[in-house]
Amino acid sequence: MMRPIRGLAALFAALVFLAGAASAFAQAKPAAVPATASKTQAQAPVFLTSCGQSPGAARVNVFLRKLGVDYDLKDTGTVKDMAAKPYKTLIIVTGSSLKGMGGAGVSIEDELSRATALIAEAKKRGMTVVGAHVEGMERRAKNAAPGDNSDEMSIDAVCPKANFLIVRKDGDEDGRFTTLGKKSNIPVVFFEKSLELNDVLKGVFGK
Repeated sequence: MMRPIRGLAALFAALVFLAGAASAFAQAKPAAVPATASKTQAQAPVFLTSCGQSPGAARVNVFLRKLGVDYDLKDTGTVKDMAAKPYKTLIIVTGSSLKGMGGAGVSIEDELSRATALIAEAKKRGMTVVGAHVEGMERRAKNAAPGDNSDEMSIDAVCPKANFLIVRKDGDEDGRFTTLGKKSNIPVVFFEKSLELNDVLKGVFGK
């Protein structure tokens, strides 16, 4: 006679466990996904370049290719290059590299002038301008050689003129991009790990 009682007790215990698990599941927060508000939408084709010849543009290039976005990477792209195609979006990755600029035979002044001209032309054409800082604090003046503020100059030349910004969160340790976004009323989309850039771009281009 004891076996049915034990069976009922086991069944009751199992039901209690399942009810608790269901409650915990319902209350659990979903995994964090980089937010991309509707106002951070962009369209292809994309003109991708950098301001400072840092490797950041190559990183964005990898994810755009993976997502199948129509784009062209132009390391030293000019307004003339932009005329070759009906581009809808200009992405400029900020951050300077002395090695990169040396290899391209340009100076930070050249890069600032080029970026300024590209942004002016993009706005004239009604293109969306995206400022991207995807390498964190390693591409900020905090880690630059004494007296070298070219990274910050690159940010200043691009980000305040962008329609929205894409920023790796650790590059905002000092609140640089948060403050800039609030001051200029520019949406800032943050991501934490480099691989999350894929999710951000996926949302931005509606993939």
